[in-house]
Amino acid sequence: MQPVSETAGHSSKVDPITVLVEGATGKDEDGAQHAEERLDNGGKYAKKEGHETGFRNRFRHLQSMKPCDRARVGLLIACLGFFWAGSVRAAASEKPAVAAFLGRWDLTLKAPDREYSSWLEISEESGQLKAQMVGRWGNARPLPKIDISDGKLTFVSPKEEEDRPDDMVFQGTLTGKTLSGTTTGPKGSAWSWTGQRAAELARKEISKWGKPVTLFNGKDLSGWKSDKPGTPVGWKVEEGTLVSPGHGPQLIHEAKFEDFKMHLEFNCAPNSNSGVYLRGRYEVQIEDNSIQEPPSHHTGGVYGFLAPSPEMPRKPGVWQSFDITLIGRTVTVVQNGTTIIDQQEIPGITGEALDSHEELPGPIYLQGSEDGHVAYRNIVVTPAAK
Repeated sequence: MQPVSETAGHSSKVDPITVLVEGATGKDEDGAQHAEERLDNGGKYAKKEGHETGFRNRFRHLQSMKPCDRARVGLLIACLGFFWAGSVRAAASEKPAVAAFLGRWDLTLKAPDREYSSWLEISEESGQLKAQMVGRWGNARPLPKIDISDGKLTFVSPKEEEDRPDDMVFQGTLTGKTLSGTTTGPKGSAWSWTGQRAAELARKEISKWGKPVTLFNGKDLSGWKSDKPGTPVGWKVEEGTLVSPGHGPQLIHEAKFEDFKMHLEFNCAPNSNSGVYLRGRYEVQIEDNSIQEPPSHHTGGVYGFLAPSPEMPRKPGVWQSFDITLIGRTVTVVQNGTTIIDQQEIPGITGEALDSHEELPGPIYLQGSEDGHVAYRNIVVTPAAK
């Protein structure tokens, strides 16, 4: 905004509303002080040293305005105040709405023929929403899109992770403590899903342990069952060991445990892969074919979450041991006498978990769906005493 010119003692008039608004917002090149100066002497431009500044001086000039001009300015100020207050209220109400969705969620995906367990963590960093997810299989991975607006949650699992031609888009709302919503299956069928906030599983230190329970008798599959009822188990008992079939069913023990210590011995054949699921939800990996994958996918890691450190040398065809302690969601893994995970928190379920009900006791299950053959023996669980 250019200064008003003065010629032959005559000055052009200045609209008081324009001056007030442009001065208050600093829109003119010289800022608010310039606007105050223009209002001096009835609207003529006259710079005065040491005169009053700020809003006090600006409102003093309002008194010299015509009544209609004062009314216009008052209306403008009222409108600006109304919209400013509305924006503040909207921003304030949006924050708790978003906060209600933050945290870890245990999800259950409901297809027409079965249910799948899943897991979601929503966080906010520097005002930006972020999410990671464990799908029906695989490891925890960051999601490319998540949005929370107007009380609706939208997140996207990319097609590359879902083995389908299109992205898997989830939409849902929060009612009370439950998330619920819809998505589409790989063939376009309608799926529903629900989510419960993941339990903290905080525990006191275990001071007393119960009686050890032997899960495998070395003779047969007593106490074990397939995860696919009505189909051949595929697992075999050979020379006192329990051998995975390779690309077969999972083997689940009938007993369920909460907090426990477990000892087992395993022999992983070359290029083979299996795992031990704690409470049926958290996989401790056994493999000889994943060297190219992240460290949390290597033997002794909690798949996709916790990497073994130090990582032990690979020994295909050699008997090795795990001693695992799980208290709440805190795990310690000892491989061949060396602690490789020391009292670390497992954030959530891993891929192919039996269910997502982390607050409940669960069974030990051995993975049989991966490559090759892994043999097990001396599987003993010692539960915490009640």
